[in-house]
Amino acid sequence: MRAASKIAFLASDSEIAQEALVKLGAAYGAVPLDEAGVIVALGGDGFMLNTLHGTQARNLPVYGMNCGTIGFLMNEYAEEGLIERLEAAAEEVINPLAMRAVTTDGRVHEALAINEVSLLRAGPQAAKLKITIDGKVRMEELVCDGALVSTPAGSTAYNYSAHGPILPIGAEVLALTPMAAFRPRRWRGAILPKSAHVRFDVLEAAKRPVMADADGKSVRDVVSVEIRSETSIRHRILFDPGHGLEERLTREQFV
Repeated sequence: MRAASKIAFLASDSEIAQEALVKLGAAYGAVPLDEAGVIVALGGDGFMLNTLHGTQARNLPVYGMNCGTIGFLMNEYAEEGLIERLEAAAEEVINPLAMRAVTTDGRVHEALAINEVSLLRAGPQAAKLKITIDGKVRMEELVCDGALVSTPAGSTAYNYSAHGPILPIGAEVLALTPMAAFRPRRWRGAILPKSAHVRFDVLEAAKRPVMADADGKSVRDVVSVEIRSETSIRHRILFDPGHGLEERLTREQFV
């Protein structure tokens, strides 16, 4: 049984989430983060990602309640029975991706991504990317609108919209998915081991500028991007029984 009675409530700026913050705080009490045994995040998936990133050093489980739109990472919102739901919740552990991007001016930018790291063309012409996996060049030139590397948790997000595969939680793999690939025209991407070190080199960077994005943190004019799983960081997400990520990932494939 987790310390469900010591709850830190965090909410997005939306009116719905702020109203929920007031109601739940009054009903269950609220403690500062440094005294909490669990975090309840009120908002949508974007706010959940921000909460996980912002509290990763605390190693606290996070239980999301949907006050947004899709809410793939969230549980259904209800004011009643929160303590019982927290005590019964199942925990999923997710490791983020670490991005290291180098820009045309030589600066290095680092960021973490729970869902995916993506490269996107930033001009009118298609991007040209060289793909290296674990030090071995696997594709000399991919002409495309972009490409991404996704975790299982993020595989139903941008990756799925780009026609990438849905990955089961615990499969210990990553998805490498192109966006609007022109050459090779029929290449649909690859499934890589979680331990893989992925490197993209941007070809003709001045003529075909590319930006990199890690869960909404963007870097423009990149010349190279390296991506790997950061296993030293563990994000703990709580779900109501029967509604965890495994079930959600399976359900998404039948709609």
